[in-house]
Amino acid sequence: MCCHKRLISILLLFAYFILLSIPVSAEVKPGLLKVHFLDVGQGDSILMNTPSGKNILIDGGPPGSGKKIIAYLKEKQIDRIDLLITTHPDIDHIGGLPQVLKKVKVKQVVDSGKLHTTRTYAKYIQQIIKHDIPVRLAEKNELLRIDPMLTIRILNTYGNSKNNNQSSIALKVTYDDIDLLLMSDVEMKQEKEFLKSYDVNAEIIKVAHHGSNTSSSLDFLKAVSPETAILTYSIENDYGHPVDRVIRNLYKVKSDIYSTAVFGDLEIRTDGKSYLVLPSRDPLSNIRKEAG
Repeated sequence: MCCHKRLISILLLFAYFILLSIPVSAEVKPGLLKVHFLDVGQGDSILMNTPSGKNILIDGGPPGSGKKIIAYLKEKQIDRIDLLITTHPDIDHIGGLPQVLKKVKVKQVVDSGKLHTTRTYAKYIQQIIKHDIPVRLAEKNELLRIDPMLTIRILNTYGNSKNNNQSSIALKVTYDDIDLLLMSDVEMKQEKEFLKSYDVNAEIIKVAHHGSNTSSSLDFLKAVSPETAILTYSIENDYGHPVDRVIRNLYKVKSDIYSTAVFGDLEIRTDGKSYLVLPSRDPLSNIRKEAG
């Protein structure tokens, strides 16, 4: 009996030291932040899956994009949007939202507050009213508290003297050591204000206004110093996006450039320490497609 008790004591002591040897960090595994830049043609639609499992949709692309967004959500097994952020009411940002709001459960909306007299905007508002979705207006410098592991700061929103693009909700998203700037369609005037008010340094930037000539000054991009730049546009657009100056400026700050026009849907995955850019399409596929 004595030997039996001694054996039990030894086993318990052995188990104790085994438990002590397990690192504390192994008990809590941080999730990934996944940011999807959807290829909706000439427009913006961004889906964020947060580390704690929340789903954020930022904009809905041009009309006709709703079907693509709904299919993408279904593919990712997402049946709800915890937060919809409508950066501004231009048709290439809200065009697909009426259809999304019809088909997908949306818990709340953050809107820029900029009104617009278009049928598309009216349909967007009608769906919000129909489904009784809570809406609040974005406030500059506000923190969106949807995931305790993320800091999501509003850098810009509506102002009385601003046009639609200047009223865009711009965001800085921080997950530990990784920062993303989501610039919507803001212009150089807003960029200058950001330089005075915020730390804009970020590893990743969603370039403002599809790479148009209204944004992405060299001074601003130098302050951001992005390793990776995302451009959302269609190869077949009538605006000349992206303009050469913006591309040159991105090269000058030594940023890698990815566009939805070339790479299709883009997904960025990060654990807060490092990140991966995962394109859905081989860039050579465009050349092969044109060759027939």
